[in-house]
Amino acid sequence: MKALIVGLGSIGKKHVDAIRSIDDTIEIYALRSSNESKKYASIVNLYSMNEVNEYAFDFAIISNPTSEHRKSIQELSALKCPLFIEKPIYHFLSIENEVKYITSNNIITYVACNIRFLESIKYLKKMIDKNKGSYINEVNVYCGTYLPEWRENLNFKECYSAIPGLGGGVHIDLIHEIDYLYWIFGQPDFTHKIFSNKSSLNILSYDYANYCLEYPTFNANIILNYYRRDSKRFCEVVFDNESVIVDLLKNSVLNSNGEVLFSSTQKIIDTYKDQMMYFIDRVKVQKDTFNTISEAYNVLKICLE
Repeated sequence: MKALIVGLGSIGKKHVDAIRSIDDTIEIYALRSSNESKKYASIVNLYSMNEVNEYAFDFAIISNPTSEHRKSIQELSALKCPLFIEKPIYHFLSIENEVKYITSNNIITYVACNIRFLESIKYLKKMIDKNKGSYINEVNVYCGTYLPEWRENLNFKECYSAIPGLGGGVHIDLIHEIDYLYWIFGQPDFTHKIFSNKSSLNILSYDYANYCLEYPTFNANIILNYYRRDSKRFCEVVFDNESVIVDLLKNSVLNSNGEVLFSSTQKIIDTYKDQMMYFIDRVKVQKDTFNTISEAYNVLKICLE
């Protein structure tokens, strides 16, 4: 198999590592922006779409900055090969025509929301699906993280996360939380939101986001931020007879009595391999995925609309 990757930053390298751990016979090519771009072992650099068009790729990965996604999707969708697109698909809703083109041409897509592969979240989804008769009164989601510690040897104010024009902002970066609620509970009826950048980080992009998603019988509240030093990430589901809390950092599920319902040694980094293996398997059988570009566009609308 031949794979093309656009964007060899920290996330792109994780995808390359995942491919190599799954099948080291897959040939990896990278579309680079400049001849000065760093070279990596066993990756063939290409420098234009003309060069790209000389090859027949089995799939392509888009993992460049969010602000560049639309252009890359336009270019690579012309190849008609399966696309693995790092979340989010874009930072504006003006990508609708590209979504329609890909859908109408039956191009296989997967938008990389790797938290769907976290075993504690998978356990919660199975619990919700299995207990459809249980009444949910409320869902609370929280993700607080510290942006200055995200990337080593880089001033956090200069990274794309801090710059709105590059697709930065906690509402976009942490779209995982919206995505897994959409995956588990479906499309909300209404969405309310508050964005701000009032924290001590003093950055231009939003460092705080607060959502309320209205479902027919309950509300789901989501709080996201960039400024919490002691990271915290959880999902709490309040049923009529008990509460269940998923601790995403510990990959565990507890009930309201503190009893451990589920625990896993799986690490977040493991989800990158799991999702890549899933995608490659779908490519081999030519079947679409459970998070297509169309599904991801629905999530983006919840995030931005």
